[in-house]
Amino acid sequence: MKIIIFVFLLVFVALNSCNAEKSQQKAEAKGDDMSYKNFDSVTLGAGCFWCVEAVFQRLQGVAKVVSGYSGGKIENPTYKQITTGTTGYAEVIRVFYKPEVITFEELLEVFWMTHDPTTLNKQGADVGTQYRSVIFYHNDSQKEIAERYKKQLNDAQTFDSPIVTEISPMTNFYEAEDYHQNYYNDNSHQPYCSFVITPKIQKLEKLFKDKLKD
Repeated sequence: MKIIIFVFLLVFVALNSCNAEKSQQKAEAKGDDMSYKNFDSVTLGAGCFWCVEAVFQRLQGVAKVVSGYSGGKIENPTYKQITTGTTGYAEVIRVFYKPEVITFEELLEVFWMTHDPTTLNKQGADVGTQYRSVIFYHNDSQKEIAERYKKQLNDAQTFDSPIVTEISPMTNFYEAEDYHQNYYNDNSHQPYCSFVITPKIQKLEKLFKDKLKD
């Protein structure tokens, strides 16, 4: 009898461990990271996430940047699925930041000035809905600030054409595959990085020198 009870307990523990592991994997797939729960966060799309990640990683007050996918409906999307442009997902980054060091408005200023927010579903040679300019706000305050800021820029005719940046509520976020994370820092000599991302970094350094990390 004791043997039967012991075997039952082993099976019970194993099943619960398996479920716990699956829950952890699911949480990681959605980009949940409890170690950054005390930071503010926002999710932004501005073309290829390699570019956007590299820009925001360099800002003071930004603790972490995670590349991923948001705005679609299928679960656990892959990069291969995203590239079809039919999933509804956008390539995005989730930014964890300290608002006492860098404000949401400052993040938006960098966001709008380091990509072209006037081209619909297109950034340079990257074309498709997955490359759309988008702000996925995490709360009503972010929504109000983003919409007001966008209107001010359009009213002032800051750009030659109207801003088409989508402003939508955050509904989901799936962390991109490991090889997409920290991409520019690990592959800065790759042709795309040299010809597309490096000029963005140079523009960032020119326009926002006072906001950069040492």
